Amino acid sequence: MHIDNDIYKEIRPYNDDEVSGAIQRLIDDKDFINAILKYRFPHASGMFGWLLIPLIKRFLVKKWSGIKSVKDIQNQVAKYMQGTIEHSCDGVTCTGLDKLDPNKAYLFVSNHRDIAMDPAMVNWCLFKEDFNTVRIAIGDNLLKKPCATELMRLNKSFIVKRSAKGPRELMKSLGLLSSYISHSLETGNNIWIAQKEGRAKDGNDKTDPAILKMFFMEGRKQKVPFSEFMSNLNIVPVAISYENDPCDVAKAEELHQKASTGSYEKGEFEDIESIVQGIIGQKRRIHISFGDVINNVPETPEELAVEIDRQITENYHLFPANYIAANIDSEIVTDEERNKFAQKLENHSDSVNDILKQMYALPALKKQQQHSM
Repeated sequence: MHIDNDIYKEIRPYNDDEVSGAIQRLIDDKDFINAILKYRFPHASGMFGWLLIPLIKRFLVKKWSGIKSVKDIQNQVAKYMQGTIEHSCDGVTCTGLDKLDPNKAYLFVSNHRDIAMDPAMVNWCLFKEDFNTVRIAIGDNLLKKPCATELMRLNKSFIVKRSAKGPRELMKSLGLLSSYISHSLETGNNIWIAQKEGRAKDGNDKTDPAILKMFFMEGRKQKVPFSEFMSNLNIVPVAISYENDPCDVAKAEELHQKASTGSYEKGEFEDIESIVQGIIGQKRRIHISFGDVINNVPETPEELAVEIDRQITENYHLFPANYIAANIDSEIVTDEERNKFAQKLENHSDSVNDILKQMYALPALKKQQQHSM
């Protein structure tokens, strides 16, 4: 049925004809139902939780009976996003989409601060301007439970196998990923991928050339020169700026522990907690800035990384907290904002506060440095 996609079957998002099956598997998934129970009915989920399970299942069957396609899912997600935006931030602004063509496919390479919200915010801006939403690259480290995989693949996510064992298996999975990204763009599908593996917990947005080398594996296979192949991918750097990062203290504590003890052991549900906190936590204002398509790609991955970084630094939208943390004067900094930032630093050790300050300061310091070059 989807012959051309079959080689990507293990990693690609679901097609329309797979949606109903995936929804049924979710409704039958104990972990998924228990997660809903825990978040929606925290007080009832103990002894009498089992009484609610059939009711939750019946509710989901009814609620999702109309969902038959990937587009239906996207429309549902858009409704949730509207609610999330209303409850957890003071408005989303977006610039740069007027330079892009809704009929073309782009490879959006963005800075990475929040596991779920980064691609969701890019999608929200595209959705509002009638662009196609993106296929989202997601690491398999976040897909420890089958229900997480079902949810992500329903929502146009494709899987980056970070857990591949051994060099040969790793090369094979990266080659497939590279081929899938090219195939998606050739068939008119936008792609979102972070500029490096993992979030920039210290606020330093930097592109890893290894990601760009992975894009090029397909080009190397086709014996096309680097700059020519990469120019055809329509790479667009995207800068995502949150006025407040709801996970900032957790990130600072993790970095402090790493710095002081040399290691940090993640809790079993830590990634899920970061996702939930990122979605429901207060973000204040959010700005998404779409950069220019990189049509004249330089000769090496390292030089291309520099250009992506230049655009992300330039387009990063600075809020009062960024200026305050960096000790840079700005007319947008008020006494009220200074007090807000001071409150953020209450109740933490000096070392954690140093990291928190650096997290907010770096985008402003990097922009200042770029302008003085």
